[in-house]
Amino acid sequence: MTAHVVLYHTAACPYCVRAERLLEAKGVHDIERIRVDLDPEQRQIMMQRTGRRTVPQIYVGDIHVGGFDDLYALDQAGRLDPMLKGE
Repeated sequence: MTAHVVLYHTAACPYCVRAERLLEAKGVHDIERIRVDLDPEQRQIMMQRTGRRTVPQIYVGDIHVGGFDDLYALDQAGRLDPMLKGE
């Protein structure tokens, strides 16, 4: 079982696509995607939750991972897989 993953994103965001591809390569296919370019209220919620205004913003379970670079760094450090498994 994988942890619940939330991805705040926009349509024209190459780092959002890279984040999705990395997560899918890790076996995460049920990603809750929230488009902040279509819904300004969701962008405000994202900014309040994360303190950031750029996308992507990624949550694994209740943990705010950050953006794509943060997600990639977690993977390179061997810490992403345990997070995704809820460990």
